[in-house]
Formats: sequence, C-alpha cells, structure tokens
Amino acid sequence: MRIIGLAGWSGAGKTTLLAKVLPRIVARGLTVSTLKHAHHSFDLDQPGKDSHTHRQAGATEVLIASAHRYALMHELRGAPEPQLHDLLQKLSPVDLVVVEGFKAARLPKLEVFRAAVGKSALHLEDPFVVGIVSDTPFPASGRPVVGIDDTDAVVDLMIERAEPIEQVLARAGVGTRSGSRVAPVV
Repeated sequence: MRIIGLAGWSGAGKTTLLAKVLPRIVARGLTVSTLKHAHHSFDLDQPGKDSHTHRQAGATEVLIASAHRYALMHELRGAPEPQLHDLLQKLSPVDLVVVEGFKAARLPKLEVFRAAVGKSALHLEDPFVVGIVSDTPFPASGRPVVGIDDTDAVVDLMIERAEPIEQVLARAGVGTRSGSRVAPVV
C-alpha cells in the first residue's frame, strides 16, 4: 500500500478534487481507499434502526453487513481519538490510500490551494507537502505545481509522490501489521 494525503484549508476543494480523481485512479487499474478526518462529531447511523439501538444500549462496536457492503462503527466512549497510523493499519490492502485532512500528519501530501480562501499556503511551513494543486502558480515553492482543474496531472502527481505505508508508519515509530500485503503502484 502507498499513501498520499490531500491537505488544505476548508473551502479549498479537497473533497471536490477527490471526487474527480478517484474514478481516474480506478480507471488506471488501481485499487484505492480513502481515509477522511472529520473535525466534528458525525453519525452514519439513524435513530430507530437496530444498529443505532445497539450503540445507544452500550455496544462498543456494531458491524452492519449486507450483500452490497459492510460498515463497522466503533464508539470511542471517552477514549482518545485514534492516531492516523492506527487508522491506516485498519484498512484492507489496496494499491493507494488517499488521506483527506490530517493537515499536521507526517505523511507525503499534496496541498490543495485556492487563493479565494484567503489563507496562507501550507507548504510554506510544512516539509511534508510534496506537491501543490492550485489555481495560483508557486514558482518559488521548490515543489511540483499542477492546476486544480488538470485532473490527470493531479492523479499523476498523487501516484508519483505516494509513499509506501512502511515509510509512513516508520516515521510515526510504528511497524506494519503482520501479514499486510504491500501492493506496488504502477
């Protein structure tokens, strides 16, 4: 598995960009998963459903499965928020994992920058920004810069700059889970 992040300020277009690049990555024959950080409480469940009742009654984990998908919900119940390296190790093996958010994480990431957001560029302070996707040129950045609307160039940069999970985990002081498959990105 190889890892690449997308980081940027709220409103820069990270999710919109990801929705455009995911089909292009899959069209290249690669398997891809995403890991998204939320800064707020969220709920995938609905009151009145059995799974919601199970959680409200105190279950730590509820796994819902059907012929089309499954979802595992884990209640932290006051435990600390999991670290990125813990979450990465929970994913099934794929060719590429795209991490959205986790701005401060020590993983290779592409900065998604839009001048209209009115915030400073992250790459000025973050050595883990390995490329920039922007509506603004950054000729002095020392990093490759691609246009925010050039989807194929964004995909090329993501694949080129993705790092093996072992390197990301080693940087966090963690070894890989035993038996994990490391798939090369072509």
